[in-house]
Amino acid sequence: MLIRNAPDLKDHDVTDHGLYLRRRDFVLGGVGMGAALMGAGPARAAPLKHSPNRMRIDEDKTPLKDVTSYNNFYEFGTDKDSPAAYAGMMKTRPWIVTIAGLCDKPGKYGIDDLIRRFPLEERIYRMRCVEAWSMVIPWIGFPLAKLIRAVQPTSQARYVAFQTLHDPRQMPGQRSDILRWPYQEALRLDEALNPLTLLAVGLYGQTLPNQNGAPIRLVVPWKYGFKGIKSIVRIQFTANRPKTSWNLLAPREYGFYGNVNPAVDHPRWSQAKERRIGEFFRRKTLPFNGYGDQVASLYRGLDPRTLY
Repeated sequence: MLIRNAPDLKDHDVTDHGLYLRRRDFVLGGVGMGAALMGAGPARAAPLKHSPNRMRIDEDKTPLKDVTSYNNFYEFGTDKDSPAAYAGMMKTRPWIVTIAGLCDKPGKYGIDDLIRRFPLEERIYRMRCVEAWSMVIPWIGFPLAKLIRAVQPTSQARYVAFQTLHDPRQMPGQRSDILRWPYQEALRLDEALNPLTLLAVGLYGQTLPNQNGAPIRLVVPWKYGFKGIKSIVRIQFTANRPKTSWNLLAPREYGFYGNVNPAVDHPRWSQAKERRIGEFFRRKTLPFNGYGDQVASLYRGLDPRTLY
């Protein structure tokens, strides 16, 4: 079955109709596991389906050609067009995600088994980069909370840490020392369980392109884009706050939380406004990227300046 737009979306929401009509099907590979995933049966190749979109915004989506050609993915270079140029060398099948740490059901899970286990849905989210540009992207994925509940973190677990693939042969950017590899990110457990937090495996109705973090990436729409770790190979539950890559590199510029806050400037530029890709004029940045009603309660009582 083709992945289709939700029935309540308007025709003008899809910017590049020709590209949409040529979208690829999600087709499952044959990656299996030694044991059934959390009670699921043996892996079998089958087409993917997704439920109608329940979370969307009334804003034009960023054209697919921009979403897939203007990226930060330093594993493939620091220029915005480097990921599209070089990410094709990364193999995304087979792909194993290791789940470890303070949980009752750790293990190694094939990406297609995860996709089969957790029904997919479309989420149209704003994405705000710490560099003060933004997009609107229709993601396909499943809530991280469903995976967390399935693997049953223990009462000691307070954080969820994520790690990107480390393979300089496939990721030439990792041959440089611009970051401490592999890329690492983390969330508080309550942030990870928030209904907005998504593990994405696709966008614009097609399989997630390599340059956008294939085959599975994190999407946390109220945080700056550097929190959205790509090409995940490890998810670990911890009691103590994990180290994160950009915070290790420049703690004054990149905090642990990374929440979008127009009132707290980056040390080198203002965060009050942003440039929406495809638009000429800059627009005001919204607190929590416009998702304050859903997430502000997570930070009640904390100094807003510490949340960046």
